Amino acid sequence: MSNDRISWEKYFMNIAREVATRSTCDRKHIGAVVARDKTILSTGYNGSIRGLPHCDEVGHEMIDGHCIRTTHAEANAIAQAAKNGVRVDEAEIFVTASPCYTCFKLIANSGIKTIYYDEFYRDERILKHAKEAGIELVHLG
Repeated sequence: MSNDRISWEKYFMNIAREVATRSTCDRKHIGAVVARDKTILSTGYNGSIRGLPHCDEVGHEMIDGHCIRTTHAEANAIAQAAKNGVRVDEAEIFVTASPCYTCFKLIANSGIKTIYYDEFYRDERILKHAKEAGIELVHLG
């Protein structure tokens, strides 16, 4: 019997890609999955504040070339875990694009120890600070 199963890392990243299809900001579709011990703890995608109109309904809220109407996928995944009383300390996060600096800080302060990402997106500061904070950054792309 051959073992054609994909790795856990690829499995969770594939799920993050599917989660990204729920994104409501058409500028960039991002998905995130928080997992620990081969178990999904929470997911998130970029979208507006719960209950408020989404970009794909009312347009973008742009400041300095960034849409600020959306909450990022990583922040939504961590918020979903918090809302449901799920501990993310010592977990891993799988994100379809590397986190922005703000999301990186949120990930670090939540206790997540490994960030897997598909494409590198914009912010080089996370490379330096991940090393300083003892957070592993892993490019799966």
